[in-house]
Amino acid sequence: MDPVHFYEWIDIKSVLLFSCVFIILSDYIRNKAPKDFPPGPWSLPIIGDLHHIDHTRIHLQLAKFAEKYGNVLSVRIFGARFVVLNGYKQVKQVYLLQGENFADRPHIPLIYDIFGDNGLGASSGYKWKQQRRFALSTLRNFGLGKKSLEPSIHLECCLLNEAISNEQGRPFDPHVLLNNAVSNVICVLVFGHRYEYSDNEFQSLLKKINEVAILEGNFWDQLYNTFPWIMKRVPGPHQKIFALWKEVIHFVREKVHAHRVDYDPSNPRDFIDCFLGEMEKWKHDTASSFDVENLCSSALDLFVAGTETISKTLYWGLLYMIKNPEIQVKVQEEIDRVVDGTRQPSLSDRDKLPYTTAVIHEIQRFGNIVPLNMVRAAAEDTHIGKYSIPKEAECVLGSSWHGWSSSSFSLLCCSVLHFLHQQMWSPAWILEWGPLEVPIHTNYVQCHAKTNNPQIYVFIYCFVCFEMY
Repeated sequence: MDPVHFYEWIDIKSVLLFSCVFIILSDYIRNKAPKDFPPGPWSLPIIGDLHHIDHTRIHLQLAKFAEKYGNVLSVRIFGARFVVLNGYKQVKQVYLLQGENFADRPHIPLIYDIFGDNGLGASSGYKWKQQRRFALSTLRNFGLGKKSLEPSIHLECCLLNEAISNEQGRPFDPHVLLNNAVSNVICVLVFGHRYEYSDNEFQSLLKKINEVAILEGNFWDQLYNTFPWIMKRVPGPHQKIFALWKEVIHFVREKVHAHRVDYDPSNPRDFIDCFLGEMEKWKHDTASSFDVENLCSSALDLFVAGTETISKTLYWGLLYMIKNPEIQVKVQEEIDRVVDGTRQPSLSDRDKLPYTTAVIHEIQRFGNIVPLNMVRAAAEDTHIGKYSIPKEAECVLGSSWHGWSSSSFSLLCCSVLHFLHQQMWSPAWILEWGPLEVPIHTNYVQCHAKTNNPQIYVFIYCFVCFEMY
């Protein structure tokens, strides 16, 4: 080999070797676990624990990690290190006893680039507390989580039954009808009116939201959150997330604009009107979070949360009852005995419908629609048991057992040990041990699914009048 070329080859090799060593050392220094941090699997440079994880069943993978590393553990995905909680004792300590310490949201680039730090889902600190307090009080005033909302749910159930009857026993995809029916309940509270099942524009909107929910759970989402400065300029499925959210946000902005045109402060019709009133009330307070951006984001958060959680629970309910027709028959027989065909079942009948109630609890337990829930961040340096958790460390509840209810971080079955090995769907376990649930929500951490329970009950009471197969 020519000496000149030899030295050039050596130089190139040296540069590559130095670059690799530099990248590995930089990654190690940057992502080194703090002192007394929870243990976890051995991580590779750059990708972290990605090679350990089955991406299709992450919550079950975390349960396996808990068997080896304990109920408080950590995992690293690219540059993000998460604290994962698996035991009831640990969950109680964090969400009940240290709720304020873990009420913040971490900085997630994809979410921030779409919504900023606005609304209920992306904000933290004072802004989040102000928005959350207002949203809960306003929705409660309009009946959410109360019996006063039941007539609206019953009306939607009647219209849903009529739409199903129009299919005349033919096979059909219930996804569209159920999604529309469930979203209409929250639409009345947030936007002031419902949408017909034949409204193509609204159906298109619901499809976009469903598509976003699927896309946001993929590998490209994690890549964006790790390398946002690069991924902003790279084509891929993550770009479609931006496009879809842009259309959904535009829909909400149009509703807000329409409300501002005919707003009557003496007669607030819905959440948007009430928010406009708060904007007027706090307009001279520079620290206030009551502005148009927070209005659009909060309205969107409520709309999406109020649609996705309930509709997904109902899909699981349909599936389990279709797969278990004998349980479907028992539920219908029990409801018929109580209401005698003279009226619709109501929430006041719940105590008289133990088997139906057990079935609903079992749907929530086994369906587990939110296996990992929303990631939270430590607001200050704190401890979980013997482990030190630094400020801004990201924390997720690994509700991976079938002992958890689908409400994820707001409800936890007391009898976890009894449910731990019950991998089959069976309301008999609920009847035997009782629907024992311990609310672990606090003033700082509360799940919207808690107030969604009445809707789940009434909708399931409603559609079991059909024979599903």
